[in-house]
Amino acid sequence: MSWNIYLSGEIHTDWREQIISGALQQQLPAEFHSPVTDHAASDAAGDVLGKPQDDFWRDHQSASINAIRIQTLIRQCDLAIIRFGSEYKQWNAAFDAGFCAALNKPYITLHDANIVHPLKEVDASAQGWAKTPAQVVEILGYLMT
Repeated sequence: MSWNIYLSGEIHTDWREQIISGALQQQLPAEFHSPVTDHAASDAAGDVLGKPQDDFWRDHQSASINAIRIQTLIRQCDLAIIRFGSEYKQWNAAFDAGFCAALNKPYITLHDANIVHPLKEVDASAQGWAKTPAQVVEILGYLMT
């Protein structure tokens, strides 16, 4: 069986590459998918429909287009890894975690200890909390072998 893993959340560090690299090194049977991680491209996803003058409507339009990809990939995944960075608020990642919970899709959160309290509800529905990408790779290795 090849596992379909969705990597959600923070886009400012290389955590995705660390997990993918670790899984490749262990030859784990996994395919990895993620949202569009190019911030400017994601923000402009809806501009093809006409760029609204108001930033709210531009964000709304782009979020709706991005949701097509995100919701499809979450529905298709076997497991989601949801990363919360300490520097920015990832409301989109929290939404993805809630979407996983509503669909009964297992997910693991990945974040530092200093944001445990604000993520208590998100973590309570998760099947695990990892602090490092290496821990995620260890979990994947356990699940897949």
